[in-house]
Amino acid sequence: MKIPILFEDNHLLIVEKPVNIPVQEDRSGDLDLLTILKDDLKIRYQKPGNVYLGLVHRLDRPVGGAIVFAKTSKAASRLSDMIRRRVIKRTYLTVVHGVPRQKQGRLEDYLLKDSRKNIVTVESAKHPDAKQAILDYQVLESKEGFSLLAVQLHTGRSHQIRVQLATSGHPIYGDQKYGERVNQRGQQIALWSNSISFEHPVRKAPITVESLPSADFPWNLWRIFQKKDF
Repeated sequence: MKIPILFEDNHLLIVEKPVNIPVQEDRSGDLDLLTILKDDLKIRYQKPGNVYLGLVHRLDRPVGGAIVFAKTSKAASRLSDMIRRRVIKRTYLTVVHGVPRQKQGRLEDYLLKDSRKNIVTVESAKHPDAKQAILDYQVLESKEGFSLLAVQLHTGRSHQIRVQLATSGHPIYGDQKYGERVNQRGQQIALWSNSISFEHPVRKAPITVESLPSADFPWNLWRIFQKKDF
């Protein structure tokens, strides 16, 4: 499987994750992105033994788009610290059902993950195990009962965008887990990691990468996604 590379140097590897493959090995036993990339580095650079590649953030299995890996332990440590300090800007594109009342806004919730069922729920702020989740959204355009949103994450909770938007009354198109009432089986979730911006953890230079999804429905309702050369 050929994985598109968005940026690479001695410290970083930023790629475009294909949809429907896990970022790292899971109980499914399916081939995962981390293994694919390690094997590719081993071949391209003729490295003997194990190849180091640090996972610093994740994307849900059905979600595609830009994702960052660290090629050195120094970069991994510094990137992890940047994520903790919330200085890495991550923007997602998504298509939701309906039209939000406000063209832009902030969603703040407290989320609780049931790891056994792999389900996240919104709970009271007083719940001892619930974690704060914050995102900003902007409605870019609405058409045919759907809205195209840009979402900026301020926290990186599991399933955060999916559950927060569903709770707000606008589940993501194709999300089988949190939008089963309005979505049909077989639909691909319309959630994409569009851009990542941060300061290089070693060289201190600004880095921004961007990625767009394929021009399939419902993305093809908007002309911006038809500009990509496939």
